[in-house]
Amino acid sequence: MAPTSRIYLTRHAQAEHVRDSNIADALLTKLGEQQAARLPSLTPELQDVAEVIISSPLRRTLQSASLGYADAIKRLGGDGKIVCLPQAQECNDVPCDTGSLREVLETQPYFAKYDFSLLTPDWTSKQGFYAAHSESLDARAQWVRQYLRERPEQHIVLVAHGDFLRRLTKEPESYWANAEVRLFQFEPTSVHTDACPLTHIANVAEGDWTDATAPEPVPTTQAALSSMEQRVKQMQASLASQTDVLADLDRRLEAAERKKAELESHDQL
Repeated sequence: MAPTSRIYLTRHAQAEHVRDSNIADALLTKLGEQQAARLPSLTPELQDVAEVIISSPLRRTLQSASLGYADAIKRLGGDGKIVCLPQAQECNDVPCDTGSLREVLETQPYFAKYDFSLLTPDWTSKQGFYAAHSESLDARAQWVRQYLRERPEQHIVLVAHGDFLRRLTKEPESYWANAEVRLFQFEPTSVHTDACPLTHIANVAEGDWTDATAPEPVPTTQAALSSMEQRVKQMQASLASQTDVLADLDRRLEAAERKKAELESHDQL
């Protein structure tokens, strides 16, 4: 048990279901593959310290895990060492959020390399423990928090889905970009309770908001309006952060050019 562990929660990259939720167990798009493949360069320290990579067994999360944590996975022994955790699957009872049977995955060339020993026949049922109603989803999120708490590693990566990550963190209005990584730890005063809530520590990789979620209808309730407002604020914050980085680079370039001009002027004297 490692109640002081650092939990790196990661949302999968863009997948084919972004425009059509009827695509079963959707794969990453070409853009999604690029988004995930950027993560090693954005998270070099995490690639060095991660002790276990855990992933929802849906295909888009497995692809995101393999591409996004390629350096760590190579160090840890390969894709077969990824823990495929069915309890971390997405929430909704729609084709794109329903995984594939173990025997199907094991016949697909790309996915045959993973260890699916934790997949039980009911993991695709969306019934009982995996049902899409609120009570079951909250119970499943709590189960995953307890599972993470009981693991011995200090640096744990979990690759999952936007809706499930909101349940897991108890942040219902917190939207996640494609291939975004955030660091959480267990709340020290309640880590030993059944709820064992997580606390946000830092943003590790901002992610890409390009088609991060499917288009939504215009909200008609105050709660929906508040949720959309929160999402817009997060997108603005992400863009502002990127703008600040570019502005800082511009300032450094200008300072370097001024220094160069001063040196050239001095040499001429």
